[in-house]
Amino acid sequence: MRIYEQKIWWKRFLLLFALLIGAISLWYTNKLVNKLADEEEKKVLLWANATKQLIQSNETSDINFLLDIVKDNQTIPVILVDDNGEITAYRNLDNVKSSNQAYLNAQLEEMKKEREPIKILYDERNQRYNYLYYKNSVILIQLKRYPYYQLSIIGLFVILAYLAFSYSRKSEQNQVWVGMSKETAHQLGTPISSLNGWLNLLKEPSELSKEEVYVELEKDIKRLELITERFSKIGAAPVLVKENMTMVLNQSIDYLKPRSSSRIQFKVETTDSDVMAYVNISLFDWVIENICKNAIDAMEGIGSLTVNISAEADRCFIDIQDTGKGIPANKFKTVFKPGFTTKKRGWGLGLSLAKRIIEDYHSGKIFVKESITGKGTTFRIVLKAAIS
Repeated sequence: MRIYEQKIWWKRFLLLFALLIGAISLWYTNKLVNKLADEEEKKVLLWANATKQLIQSNETSDINFLLDIVKDNQTIPVILVDDNGEITAYRNLDNVKSSNQAYLNAQLEEMKKEREPIKILYDERNQRYNYLYYKNSVILIQLKRYPYYQLSIIGLFVILAYLAFSYSRKSEQNQVWVGMSKETAHQLGTPISSLNGWLNLLKEPSELSKEEVYVELEKDIKRLELITERFSKIGAAPVLVKENMTMVLNQSIDYLKPRSSSRIQFKVETTDSDVMAYVNISLFDWVIENICKNAIDAMEGIGSLTVNISAEADRCFIDIQDTGKGIPANKFKTVFKPGFTTKKRGWGLGLSLAKRIIEDYHSGKIFVKESITGKGTTFRIVLKAAIS
């Protein structure tokens, strides 16, 4: 339940963070808009003053500077109206539509609604004025709208990303659940089939004594107990115990031998029979079983499987080598991902579980050490050795 609570809090935090980013973006853009609007107002006032000076100029006046100021306005739409309300001049409107009087009147009405005009006194004696109307430039309008476009695009992206990740997560969860079910059936399949075989031997005359059959039955029952223990420990921190790795691996191989093809040769090699490491036997044995079963499938029932145990300083190395089909170099990491499998009926959880058990529970490493297509593969497990 704690994981789900954390997820809810993380979602709330990310939502608040996104809202904060949106608010900051809107605040900063609004600040820029206000600043730009002030600059445009100053430009219009300067333009209006220059226009006034031009109107009041005579033949001896130097109007070049005033003309430069008027021409300098290349962005702000303006309309100059006389005291009778007639349009006498305009600038920075649509070049195509500006020849249409209805368009000019519509623009003028829009400017009147937006702000008060600037009065330009051109006849002091009769107190006659021209009126300069203007509105925001296209750049300023676009800048005002930009944060809303930006937030809309970001929001759409977040929604699509959330839906995509949710779908991906659900698909992966479904695959894992189905895979775990399949893995459970797979794990139970071997001892159950073996129990059925021994049961049939007991019902019919056989060269094997009942005592021998009972020993094998006991092994399979213990195997079922081991499988139950394995699944009960997934998701919880297991207890690690100092173990002799040669003995642990010999026990794992001894169980697999009689339940595999007789044309597969099993070997356990070691340079030091006293290599010790801290492991949880039930889970570690699961790793060895998964790797070995994959190797047996890759060899298609014919070949050799060699387990080599060695130690160096404070590390224990376990190499599991087969003579199977091999793995392409670009798949060395992919084989450990949930769902990856080359089998028609596989679910791709064996090596994924092995990786989790070794790396998360044993603080070790597992990887493909070497693989040659058509010749075989070597998996390496690295554990921290238990030094006496």
